[in-house]
Amino acid sequence: MRDATVVNREGLHARPASRFVDRASTFASAITVQNVSRDGELVDGKSAMQMVLLEATQGCVLRVTARGGDAHEAAGSLAAFIEAGFELDPHQNTQQPDHAG
Repeated sequence: MRDATVVNREGLHARPASRFVDRASTFASAITVQNVSRDGELVDGKSAMQMVLLEATQGCVLRVTARGGDAHEAAGSLAAFIEAGFELDPHQNTQQPDHAG
C-alpha cells in the first residue's frame, strides 16, 4: 500500500485515469485505489470508469493497494506515476509559478 498526492492542476480526469489504468494493467496484482482525502470508497484501479469516480482534484491523496505476486512493485510504481503527474505535459497539468509581470 502506498499513498500519493495528485499534482495535476485538473486532477484525475478521463485522460490521466486512462493512463493509470494502462499502467495498472501491466501488473498481475489486483489494484485498488481510494481517495483518502475524501474518505472515498475503494475502486478497481484497472477500470477507467471507476477511477474517474474517485473525484480526485489537485492535492487529494490517493491510496494505492496491490494484492498479488508483484504487489510491492505495482504499488510503488503506480504511486510514483501519480506523483509524476501521470506523465502528462507538466506545463499544462501541474501548478506552475506565475512569472507574468
